[in-house]
Amino acid sequence: MKSFSASILFFLFVFATIDSLSQSLLPGFDPKEYYDMMKISARMSQDSTYYSKIPDPNQYLKVYQSPEMGLKNLWHLWIKSDKSTAVISIRGTTQDPVSWLGNFYAGMVPAKGKLQISSDFDFEYDLADDPKAAVHIGWLLGTAFLSRDILPKIDSLYNTGIKDFIIIGHSQGGGIGYLLTAYLYNLQKQGKLESGIRWKTYCSAAPKPGNLYFAYDYEAKTQNGWAYNVINAADWVPQVPFSVQTVNDFSEINPFRDAKVSIKKQKFPERIVFQKVYNQLDKPTKKAQRNFEKYLGDKATKLIQKTLPEFQMPEFYGSNNYVRTGNTIILQPDEEYIEKYPDNPEKIFMHHFHPPYIDLLLKTFRIEEKSLGQMDSSY
Repeated sequence: MKSFSASILFFLFVFATIDSLSQSLLPGFDPKEYYDMMKISARMSQDSTYYSKIPDPNQYLKVYQSPEMGLKNLWHLWIKSDKSTAVISIRGTTQDPVSWLGNFYAGMVPAKGKLQISSDFDFEYDLADDPKAAVHIGWLLGTAFLSRDILPKIDSLYNTGIKDFIIIGHSQGGGIGYLLTAYLYNLQKQGKLESGIRWKTYCSAAPKPGNLYFAYDYEAKTQNGWAYNVINAADWVPQVPFSVQTVNDFSEINPFRDAKVSIKKQKFPERIVFQKVYNQLDKPTKKAQRNFEKYLGDKATKLIQKTLPEFQMPEFYGSNNYVRTGNTIILQPDEEYIEKYPDNPEKIFMHHFHPPYIDLLLKTFRIEEKSLGQMDSSY
């Protein structure tokens, strides 16, 4: 009996060891892992000359390319050679105006709700627990279309034993990557995805995806080393969309909430002076927020409906307080970088593409890669 129990314990130990080895994904920013993801991400370009000087991701094999969907959204599926990890690679903005429209459609909507996209496609989503959380509607639309195609692939891969998934998105792909990650986490919480699946996300050169409360929620879910936001400090794209903070964007308990009540208690003429100053500070920000929502929300919806004619205008959140989100890794340019990639008003994406990000990554983290020596700014 003792020998039988010992045998059972031995086999349990072996199986546990095998399972732990198959779960190769580890928390924390891994520069070489991000480098591999950038190799994969760069190959979403239809122009092979764009990534011709970037080495192949030899440890990974592309097994699926989706059709274009939604606002020219597209994704690739790659599998690591040891079959331990799958990579969901999300394409960024293309030169197509419809793809750019996904960026300019920048009204904020609640991070929990439903989009009526067509007669046969209602997208119910839950991206954050905080009811004050709000996100970018254009990238939420991209998340809706892509997730419908991605989820069946996740289920199939999980059934083959793959439990680790890396999400990589550069530029617009990073903006969508935030929302897709939040969506997948909440599907797990609701029991609609296997709890044993593990996600790791690299949002690269990504714009700001939502407001402060979305950022808090996203960062709380991923703060133990499972999501990163990588930024070239010379790149302007992570600085958009435009942000406007009004008194309505603060937490419920704040000194501005009852400012008008406090002002009314002041003696004359101080009351008149304080009221005037407060109005001059408060009204311009609220007017700016309404204008952003008018043009990047209401009017942009009509442009969206030319591509998605059955799409119903959502109820906007009434904020434009976009913030940088996630655990951020900064790639800081130095003199050598500036000499190689000098500012040029005629090349506004000079610092945004994959090559300058990779150059900075290799130098910042001392990754030796001789094959990138010939890279230049001619792309």
